[in-house]
Amino acid sequence: MIKNIVLLLLTCSALTIQGQNKPSKKAPYKNASLTIDERVNDLLPRMTIEEKVGQLLSPLGWKMYEKTGDKVQVSEHFRADIAKRHIGMLWGFLRADPWTKKTLKTGLNPSLAAKATNALQKYAKEETRLGIPIFLAEESMHGHMGIGATVFPTAIGQASTWDVDLLEEMAKATAKELRAQGAHIGYGPILDLAREPRWSRVEETFGEDPYLVSKMGKAVIKGFQGEGISNPDRVLSTLKHFAAYGVSEGGHNGAAVHMGERELFQSYLFPFKEAIATGALSVMTAYSSIDGIPSTSHKYLLQDVLKDKWGFKGYVVSDLGSIEGLLGDHKIVSSNAEAAALSLNSGVDVDLGSNAFQLSIEEVKKGNVSTKRIDEAVARVLRLKFEMGLFDTPYVDENQANEIVRSTEHKRLARKVAQKSIVLLKNEAQLLPLSKNLKTIAVIGPNAHNTYNQLGDYTAPQDPEHIITVLEGIQNKLPNAKVNYVKGTAVRDTTQTDINAAVAAAKDAEVAVVVLGGSSARDFKTEYLETGAATVAKTKKEEIIGDMESGEGYDRATLDLMGKQNELLQAVVATGTPTVVVFIKGRPLLINWPMENAKAVLDAWYPGEQGGNAIADVLFGDYNPAGRLPVSIPRSVGQLPVYYNNWNPARRDYVEETAKPLLPFGYGLSYTQFKYSNLEIAVSQEEELAIKCTLTLQNTGEVAGEEVVQVYVKDLKASTVQPMLNLRGFKRVALEPGEVRQLTLWLSQEDLAVYTSTMDFVVEAGAFKVMVGGSSEDIRLEQDFEIVNSIKVE
Repeated sequence: MIKNIVLLLLTCSALTIQGQNKPSKKAPYKNASLTIDERVNDLLPRMTIEEKVGQLLSPLGWKMYEKTGDKVQVSEHFRADIAKRHIGMLWGFLRADPWTKKTLKTGLNPSLAAKATNALQKYAKEETRLGIPIFLAEESMHGHMGIGATVFPTAIGQASTWDVDLLEEMAKATAKELRAQGAHIGYGPILDLAREPRWSRVEETFGEDPYLVSKMGKAVIKGFQGEGISNPDRVLSTLKHFAAYGVSEGGHNGAAVHMGERELFQSYLFPFKEAIATGALSVMTAYSSIDGIPSTSHKYLLQDVLKDKWGFKGYVVSDLGSIEGLLGDHKIVSSNAEAAALSLNSGVDVDLGSNAFQLSIEEVKKGNVSTKRIDEAVARVLRLKFEMGLFDTPYVDENQANEIVRSTEHKRLARKVAQKSIVLLKNEAQLLPLSKNLKTIAVIGPNAHNTYNQLGDYTAPQDPEHIITVLEGIQNKLPNAKVNYVKGTAVRDTTQTDINAAVAAAKDAEVAVVVLGGSSARDFKTEYLETGAATVAKTKKEEIIGDMESGEGYDRATLDLMGKQNELLQAVVATGTPTVVVFIKGRPLLINWPMENAKAVLDAWYPGEQGGNAIADVLFGDYNPAGRLPVSIPRSVGQLPVYYNNWNPARRDYVEETAKPLLPFGYGLSYTQFKYSNLEIAVSQEEELAIKCTLTLQNTGEVAGEEVVQVYVKDLKASTVQPMLNLRGFKRVALEPGEVRQLTLWLSQEDLAVYTSTMDFVVEAGAFKVMVGGSSEDIRLEQDFEIVNSIKVE
């Protein structure tokens, strides 16, 4: 008996030493010649439960460095977190904005960013027992949210390009800037559907249609990850937000979502399924619940569907504080420890914020979370760190960051994306393009010369010299003209109004360009929740109201232009001076009056740092606009929701107005015209069903231009209720004047399949209609075809 006790004590002592001693330099997990699985399998047993849980923590990163002049080092906060919690990941280490209190002065420029991340990795490699590198995740939805980074148009503008190759190029540039500074994970793309314009985060989405969202999302994933994250210019892509986040009740950010399983899978999960098939390596949960189950504890979606059925190999990360939200918001648990156990057991692998999963150590000891589940989550994270090569080469070249970040090539790309994103909504009597021989032009409005209002949410402070406003873009085009700028009014505040000055400027001009809209520009007066979302705070009478009316946390009850913007525009139009309206904004607004009364209207969304140049390029004809709306523009809030592919039956008109939107999905004008002809459909069912659509497109105008050819499909009879029509193909085509081109677009069996009453995904035998045109309501050609035999799609 005594002998057995001694052996047991010796065994326990050996295991303790194995778990706590520093491994030798020849430990197998440090051997780059071994396979990733071999290295993971060697490292995991060496880790204590505290070290394992540490790999699942992702605390706020901007607290983890100290900057003094041109020097930067890891902070005491970081040293303490490494020592006590063994953290394995940071979020927003390079982030700067009013919430983080990091400014152009206190934050990190690209060169210092590279030094800071190297210092971080050096400490993790040399001052910890196992030397596990740190993963650094950064917000990257329209460029890196870091000082000095290239700022591209926000996602709603990106989607307006309808150009997947361009988005892949943009994402590739963003990834390159991230890696040059030492970051590894890009948060994006957002795959939520924007069918609720009152919701504050429409600007972050690719619009209302599952097919368009999926194509744009896949392009970003390919740009971020390329052929593999072992490439030192690539980053992991984190999909947001799983799932159905953008259609919360009443447009309230994070509120409950109500929908059936069929609509969830057919519409809202479709872009995510396509993204996982493309190889996305990280998925973020949503704050909302679906039919009573919070997304952060939705085991059926996270485990059964995402991991088991779809074969997702990456890791699931909670949105910031959403695990604690199971207690504080959703009220489905009695403690944060219970929330940690529930989310872990439901399939969440990483805790963004890091406060909840710290409690899981005790939950493992209590038996509420299995060691196997912890090991599985840790292995998902470690596997990607090995795959990225961080155990072997965790450092970046500090001398390259300034050359790569916001390079001349990337600035040109930002201008190109902005040009392609601009949508021409109206052009009465061909007022546009404007003549470059104008002698006087009035530039008016709250967004005409406001740097941050044109950048959108999730943007770091930037050097004003890097941002070209609309006023500056017009001045660049007309260096010899008299350009009179009058702000006229603010976006929201009514005390900053001088409409008389705007009227005087318009009367003295040959043309007035009025730049209106909204803003997601955060400021240091704004209050923030712990999640980083802005709060709509009450303002004292004597205080100036900030411009922010969009961006995370700023949900709207109406969609009217705020403040005195309408009054400003009405006064300018009343002068009789030809008026062009340019909208810079993050969500669809009610623009009925401008569309009826202004001579020309452009929508530029948030066009990014080169927005002013791009808008001027369009205004003066150096670029022929071809952007198309990725969302429908409503006539009133009473119509909501309004999107083109609502399910049968067709919507009836209201007593007060039509049920149709003011402007439909896919809409956009050009400075030229296009003719569609000769549509032919050929059905092939040799190995797999394929439908070939060919047509002829001609530029019948006098200038070169681009048309976005859109292919829609209508299922004429299905066993379950289906949308009125579905976008199933598109192509942006550039043609010279008079040029004719034959186009071919293909439809796959997935494009025709529906979820049956038993939730099987099936192409049902029967009749279908292909419709081709310039928008969801501008169908130029159509043709029916037949599927003879039903096909179950795996």
